[in-house]
Amino acid sequence: MSKVVIKNADEIALMRESGRLLADVFAYLDPFVKEGVTTMEINDLVERYIVEQLQARPSSKGQYGYPYVLNASVNEVVCHGFPSEKGILKAGDIVNIDITLEKNGYLADSSKMYLIGDVSPLAKRLVDTTQQALWHAIKMVKPGVRLGDIGNAIANFAHQHGYSVVKEYCGHGIGQQMHEEPQVLHYGKKNTGLVLKEGMTFTIEPMINQGAAKVKTKPDGWTVVTRDKKLSAQWEHTVAVTAEGVEVLTLREEEQHFLK
Repeated sequence: MSKVVIKNADEIALMRESGRLLADVFAYLDPFVKEGVTTMEINDLVERYIVEQLQARPSSKGQYGYPYVLNASVNEVVCHGFPSEKGILKAGDIVNIDITLEKNGYLADSSKMYLIGDVSPLAKRLVDTTQQALWHAIKMVKPGVRLGDIGNAIANFAHQHGYSVVKEYCGHGIGQQMHEEPQVLHYGKKNTGLVLKEGMTFTIEPMINQGAAKVKTKPDGWTVVTRDKKLSAQWEHTVAVTAEGVEVLTLREEEQHFLK
């Protein structure tokens, strides 16, 4: 297993800038994610904005052969959903938009759920609970905490609300590379796993299902869906372990209240 890359203050400053720009992308995108828009239109808007306005790089494009700048995962799609000209968003949909951005050699990775038009109370509850699970985990991050405790807390939170946690995909270390050590599982045993240290940077990105945890990959080799066709939700942030606790490098303006 490769070693966890500890970032110094200068490197975290570069990651903070990438995270700020990525939060800016979502702020720009918010008015466009609505009924009648295709997920490919969203993809193209994001690509133009990152490249032309921010002079940055949409780092998902071309990574591992992935052809687009974002994942657009609608309803029962758990993750890695392809943008599509046929993927017209309709009232009642929930959609996760997952974007990575690179500036000055350092990456930021974040995703956000969008509710399209009038969404059922059950769908909204899933989306809200998944966001709460993410923030429940983020607030635990500080030197000395073990990753198993964080994963355990996410899974317990989801289970208490009647949901299941996808185990096949996890958060990851991030910096100059998209996927560094450690793997950040969204389940686990207390008092196990890596001990967090100042300077570690990684994503937390729980995928929580309305029904069973089982998933399958579509023939395109990328798109992951729930086997029972029930809804799935995900939120993601890139965080840094600080001397005092945690800094959310991809924090969006509307999430300030979660820090209190």
